[in-house]
Amino acid sequence: MLAGDSSVRCSPDQRSGCAPPATFRLRSSRDVPAALLALPTLRVVNPRVLMAMVLVSASVFAAVMVAAATSGGDGAAPTAGERRFEGATLPRGVEAPRFRLRDQNGEQVAMQDFRGRPVIVTFLYTHCEETCPTQAQQVRSALDELGKDVPALAISVEPERDTEKSARAFLSEQRVLGRMKFVLGSRDELENVWNGFAVEPQRDDLEHSGRFVLVDPRGVQRVSFPVDQATPERLAHDLRLLADGA
Repeated sequence: MLAGDSSVRCSPDQRSGCAPPATFRLRSSRDVPAALLALPTLRVVNPRVLMAMVLVSASVFAAVMVAAATSGGDGAAPTAGERRFEGATLPRGVEAPRFRLRDQNGEQVAMQDFRGRPVIVTFLYTHCEETCPTQAQQVRSALDELGKDVPALAISVEPERDTEKSARAFLSEQRVLGRMKFVLGSRDELENVWNGFAVEPQRDDLEHSGRFVLVDPRGVQRVSFPVDQATPERLAHDLRLLADGA
């Protein structure tokens, strides 16, 4: 307990039966909250006052902690109108691989020809019956959602079987002929492209990488979507940001 000196005093004629002045001391530092141990020596303090001081100290400490937590650590909170990418942002400065190959019509197609516009890139093979048609439809719907066409490339991942004829048939069947280019080449020619986009080609014992990569107008890979996380709306959203200079 904590208390001060007793207010009782003995007069000379009350020596018998009169207790001497009582002095109360702290029995242990555990009797007082730690925050009060740093205060000047307290001799006569009302316990209610002590409790009030503890509560004030706790309130101030809580306010400081809340302010620190909401500041974000760098003093800059995101603005209410800030727009963010829907897909996964890629490491800064990774350029799309340079190539000059041929498309489904036998015409040359090069990544650098699309500078100044965002590009949507995906990875398909013409005899695929599962994920590839879905990816092609995602691209078509994303372009519809966007309201205008931007360059769209399908990189072959099975060069031994992907031909100009099979590529045209695939694009026509998926109703993206004229809106998407199918990039064709030999395995050696495409190896650099696969490595540059960090994808695996189709193999007998391994399904190819199913993903979309969005390249910005400067030719830098910026956003990636696994097939199962992409929607036309999300793809179109991020293409708009890239077209606006994000």
